[in-house]
Amino acid sequence: MTITAVDVYPCNLRQEDPTWAFALATYPVIEGWTVTISTKSGASGHGYAQAIPHIGSSYEGVRAALDVLKPCVIGKDPFNIEEILAHMDAVLVGNAPAKAGIDGALHDLVANLLNVPLNRLFGGVMRTIVPQIRIVPIKAPAEMAANACKLVEQGYQYLKIKMKGDVAMDVARIAAIRDAVGGEVHLTLDPNQSYSPKAAIQALTRMEPYRIDLVEQPVPAHDLTGLKLVTQNVAVAVEADESAMSVSDVLNLVSNRIVDAVSLKVPKLGGLRNTLLAARICEVGSIRYRIGATFGPRLHAAQALHLAASLPRLDYACELAEFDHLLDDPYEGIAVTNGVMTVPERVGSGVVMRKLPGVAA
Repeated sequence: MTITAVDVYPCNLRQEDPTWAFALATYPVIEGWTVTISTKSGASGHGYAQAIPHIGSSYEGVRAALDVLKPCVIGKDPFNIEEILAHMDAVLVGNAPAKAGIDGALHDLVANLLNVPLNRLFGGVMRTIVPQIRIVPIKAPAEMAANACKLVEQGYQYLKIKMKGDVAMDVARIAAIRDAVGGEVHLTLDPNQSYSPKAAIQALTRMEPYRIDLVEQPVPAHDLTGLKLVTQNVAVAVEADESAMSVSDVLNLVSNRIVDAVSLKVPKLGGLRNTLLAARICEVGSIRYRIGATFGPRLHAAQALHLAASLPRLDYACELAEFDHLLDDPYEGIAVTNGVMTVPERVGSGVVMRKLPGVAA
């Protein structure tokens, strides 16, 4: 059996709130590409190649990388995933989001050919329910508190609060949210690299009374010395995000105990295969981890959900529900109920394409 075609379609999803913002950017539209890999028999698999500039992947650049990588896939046996991934790495350095799109489509195709849910390719399920954390974007404190309450009313017990690097204002944001949602809701903070190490230590020390579970990437991604300094000087657990752009980055973070935890994101790491490897590295090094934000269609979230279900442990709630505030999704088949997602039992990724990506319904 051989792969006969690799097709690429636009998959651009509007934000329900076009002013949705975090410290680094505002994205009214989440851009990306759907990758469909097919065999002569008519079997196919789908993946998603995310294009988010602040992690180094432009819309046009991802498409160009996919065109370069297509010859690495066509004519190959779809079951030889490792061979295909190695060939892609030899042909093109970096370009993890494009490779992740192909990786996802390959895994979906193989699961479809075997007539099994995707999680079987990672060893089956350790859990069938995965708690979700939802993001509260940057706005004025009172508006963020109101938005946080709306999410809690929908059943979410885990919230991630975006911050901007202004100590006094960020403390006011956290205080307003904690006062609004009560003491039982779990709060994670995400300054998206906006603090210096000393400012991060000051801010997090002032935020301690508000019961914070985790702070994600408080300082610039390149400042690993500063990141370690924050980790060693605050009570709250510190997590790497933008500092974990590759499996090699994860190995360095773990082996040098720079952080307490790592947010593992499939597009940044180059696919499901590499994300599984990064999780194993964290486990061996006794560093906590979770599956981080999956911005894109339900297809993207479903594949990450299958992987999350298969991991030996998850130390925090995962971020797979952000599709819930995106419009124009060409896929359906998964949903969030009372703040959790149930792993699909259907064959493959467990979602269904209701319309061709990039084409109006």
